[in-house]
Amino acid sequence: MTTLTNGAVRHVGRNRTSQVAAFSVEFDNWDTVAGNWDGAYRRGQATIFQHGKWLAAWYGAFAGQPGIEPFIATVRDRATGEVALLLPLIRRKLKRICVVEFADLELTDYNAPLLGPAAPREPKAAAILWRELRLALRRLPGGADLIRFKKMPLDLQGGSNPLAMLDGAGPCSLNGNLVTTGEDFDQYKRSLKRDVRRVLERSWRAFTAYPAATFKIAGENDEALRVLAALDAQQSARMQHLGVNFVLGDGACAEFYRNLVRDGVGDGYAVLSALTVGEEVVATLLGVRSGPRYVMLRVSNAGDKWSACSPGRLVIERTMAALHRDGVREFDFSVGDYDYKRRFGVTPLPLVDISAALSLRGLPYALRDRAARELRKHPKLGAYLKRAPAKPSPREEN
Repeated sequence: MTTLTNGAVRHVGRNRTSQVAAFSVEFDNWDTVAGNWDGAYRRGQATIFQHGKWLAAWYGAFAGQPGIEPFIATVRDRATGEVALLLPLIRRKLKRICVVEFADLELTDYNAPLLGPAAPREPKAAAILWRELRLALRRLPGGADLIRFKKMPLDLQGGSNPLAMLDGAGPCSLNGNLVTTGEDFDQYKRSLKRDVRRVLERSWRAFTAYPAATFKIAGENDEALRVLAALDAQQSARMQHLGVNFVLGDGACAEFYRNLVRDGVGDGYAVLSALTVGEEVVATLLGVRSGPRYVMLRVSNAGDKWSACSPGRLVIERTMAALHRDGVREFDFSVGDYDYKRRFGVTPLPLVDISAALSLRGLPYALRDRAARELRKHPKLGAYLKRAPAKPSPREEN
């Protein structure tokens, strides 16, 4: 692949009907825009995963990895020069095609643009922007075959996501899981099922029966990195027991989490909480916070020895209570449907995907993606097709 230089590669999009410039698209390296990102984040609308701390940790870990070319796309209103969208992206080889996607690699729960003041507010303008972005991506040195954006929320801090307005956007296979507690945390706890409340109360009594038992949120880097190491070890042991390959504690993934914790704990963006008994870490929870919203990322526990304490659920409840006292009102359990999330009373948060071919090579992949999205609109049909026996091949018929 051709590597982008620090100088922006600029492409100007034009409205084909009026022949008047509508949007311009610029491509830069992360280092070029990083200094201005936090200001854009404060003024704009996005999710917690477009925060500068997240992106700095992500690009810092993956920018040098073989086959991954990170870049930022800035889309501006051509007439005013105001920012419409900032998109944290990568370009990489996937099988035989070159794909443009968000900076994710299954680590970023919610992918989205950062909205600027010129962001489209209605579908027609969003469609024009989408067309010009695709044209600009086709002209990148080295080209691209497919643009694939996944796990996008409909709403971005009160602003509508323009990419979710597009005709080709459809349901994602994953959804978020949100709990909004309101001002009274005890009232929220009373809203949980009685058996859930009883388990939490019994677990806390069992845990605090140990003289040195405590719950804490790591405040210093050394302490936080020690808890992160325990999280890695506990999750690795759990995955090994299940026969699942564990990758979060190795290579670039491990570097990403170390970056996130090292640079994010001090100002409260990264939150590492733990149940400990003396020097032993019983359970851990890693999340990220911005203002009144907190998103859980990874949870672990020390295994069967502590099962009577239900340490995984307990560390979640204690973290929620502590952060609620500090002003958090929205607790996002992130993507993935698990029983423990439903026990905390989550409300599903819909997400959408969109993809588009940028070349003939990318067309079959885009068509397959669209078919999958359309099928998700009809869950009963999808379930039937999964149960239906496969049609015999011609050779079998013979």
